[in-house]
Amino acid sequence: MTETSAREDWEQRIGQPSDERLTGTGELPPPDGLVAEAGTGLVRLDWPPVEGALGYLVHRAGSPEGLFEPLDHLGGDVLAVPHPPYADTLVEPGATYYYRVATWSQDGAGALSATASAAPQPAGPAPARVVVSVDTTAAPAPLPDVWRRMIGAEHYSLLIWDQPGPGGSDVAAEYAEALRIMRDEVGVRAVRAHGTFLPETVSVREDGSFDFTGLDEVYDRFLETGLKPVVELSFMPAALCEDPDYTVFEYKATVSVPKDWSRWGDLVRDLTVHLRERYGADEVATWEFEVWNEANLEVFWNGTREDYFRLYEIAARAVKSVDGRIPVGGPSSAAAGWVGGLLEFCLANDVPIDFVSTHTYGNAPLDMRPLTRSYAKATGKAEPEILWTEWGVTPTHFHRVNDSVFAAPFVLRGMKSALATTDCLAYWVCSDQFEELGWPPRLLHGGFGLLTVGNLRKPRFWALAMLSALAGGRVPASVTGDGAEAMVEALATKTAATVDVLVWNGTLDQSKIDGAAILDRTVAVELSGLTPGRYAVVSSRVDEKHANVKRTWEHLGGGDWPTDDQWDSLRDADTLPVEYLADVTAGADGTASVTVEVPMPGIRSLRLTRR
Repeated sequence: MTETSAREDWEQRIGQPSDERLTGTGELPPPDGLVAEAGTGLVRLDWPPVEGALGYLVHRAGSPEGLFEPLDHLGGDVLAVPHPPYADTLVEPGATYYYRVATWSQDGAGALSATASAAPQPAGPAPARVVVSVDTTAAPAPLPDVWRRMIGAEHYSLLIWDQPGPGGSDVAAEYAEALRIMRDEVGVRAVRAHGTFLPETVSVREDGSFDFTGLDEVYDRFLETGLKPVVELSFMPAALCEDPDYTVFEYKATVSVPKDWSRWGDLVRDLTVHLRERYGADEVATWEFEVWNEANLEVFWNGTREDYFRLYEIAARAVKSVDGRIPVGGPSSAAAGWVGGLLEFCLANDVPIDFVSTHTYGNAPLDMRPLTRSYAKATGKAEPEILWTEWGVTPTHFHRVNDSVFAAPFVLRGMKSALATTDCLAYWVCSDQFEELGWPPRLLHGGFGLLTVGNLRKPRFWALAMLSALAGGRVPASVTGDGAEAMVEALATKTAATVDVLVWNGTLDQSKIDGAAILDRTVAVELSGLTPGRYAVVSSRVDEKHANVKRTWEHLGGGDWPTDDQWDSLRDADTLPVEYLADVTAGADGTASVTVEVPMPGIRSLRLTRR
């Protein structure tokens, strides 16, 4: 078939809509039974879930007859939240606020619910109280480690970078060290990076064949870390582009549609064959192949949505023609877009899809299960996995929230939300060795990395490390009180010898990046079902005064880059301090209690070990 006839066949086929729409698309009814509860410095909203909802969009007005507008918490590309409850902290005590909630589907927000109202309370003489009740009699359940499945990183070719880096750093060595830190201290298993087909990794020979020599060097070094790559099928080699001048990022990645679509298929097929031959068919069969990055943004793709579906189909069929075991998926979209559309396209055209992937920032990820379950039901095939292959506190480069304590409880909120709804929530990215929109101009510059240049650990990193330190299986930890489950949340685990409790206090409201004393909370952790006796209590915390590299750097004088002596001081302080609290005693009834202060933003961990 010629390129012209292939295009005509494609256009005729793509023009035929699917006869079946998936659950999670179309307009869904609003929640019935919205409740607004006044709290200290907040209004807590709750509502019953709606079947098929991907999320919910909270609207607010200043009066019952006022204009109800979506509540913007100032941090995200998707304002809809995945589930209740929700804490509105963009409030003034004493004022009355009116709320309505719309159910969110892949097609957007539906009709608004009935109205509920509340007036937030002023601060009292002491922080408001929250109770975390931990039931240690429950059988421990597995804690899904969605944060370990994958982490984001700048393109792998930084592993062969041979130029001086930001602040005189060794880019290649620090990048490799950052990956090892994520592996060893968080337990990450795979890494996703852009640019498998960058000029330094893949080139097109004069005879039209593909030269993967550069990719071999990069992958060889990457695999020495003991991690698995996510093979992001991006971007388009310039020789294959319809418009080779259409680029993105400082490194000028070409993001044009191909001038010959069959050559795109050749590239993907040859890559798959090459990787299997070099690294082993069984090993490569465990790597995810993700098609492109954020094609729903014009900056990353000069084609249409239908063009992306064509790109996806060609790539997916090319991979599967080599080895049907290799998982392939997409749309790797920004702001949770195109997921339902791609699934409906694959349903209508019998195109393979093993996982759906998408991105969001500044919010917990939506619940995409209605889409994937509906697809599985319609096809009789296995339900595609749900991989959030990019996620973070902000989509904005050089934003100060990235270096803040505020971002640490945000990480835990997102991960806890994702435990039941996703297979992977990959933080973007592990290291500030990152060049997309320019190299770091100073040590703390608002970089996306969990680790600074020099691999100092930011508060967000410590959040993941504390989550990873939870030992054993999950047991119930319910939260009651002022801001419960909407601002203050908890997870608990136990082994035969220990009980771990992780408590955090955070809001989505990025007007509170620097904290808000009115949202600080006193947290009583009440445990039941303990074996009677004395327990040692060990604690760690992340807040303004603890495990906060920004505060340490400011106390050392700040500036652009540290001196040698300042580097030594920063590395000495690059720890998560451990505190030994007073022992507690579980009486004959098996109960014990530990009370701690948890500021907003803040995290507190507790480990109880029987003496």
